[in-house]
Amino acid sequence: MSYIFNFLLGSYLIYHLLKFIMRLIAPFLIRQMSNKMNDNFSNAKSNNTKRNNSKKREGEVSIDKMPKRNKESNNNIGDYVDYEELD
Repeated sequence: MSYIFNFLLGSYLIYHLLKFIMRLIAPFLIRQMSNKMNDNFSNAKSNNTKRNNSKKREGEVSIDKMPKRNKESNNNIGDYVDYEELD
């Protein structure tokens, strides 16, 4: 009977000790995560502005990555259908 009481008392004390420690540590962890997310957002935003700063004429196309060529490509995959876009 004493073992059960010791186990329950120990569990109760460990639970409240962890609860107290998390109250102290949680604001620090949340602040760190918030700062990291803010830095990631700022870096992404600066990358987008750098990319947008290179002025391109309207309709100009740029290819950042060339697709891989398949050596066994079949050119008779389908027919090309010309279409007009309706407004």
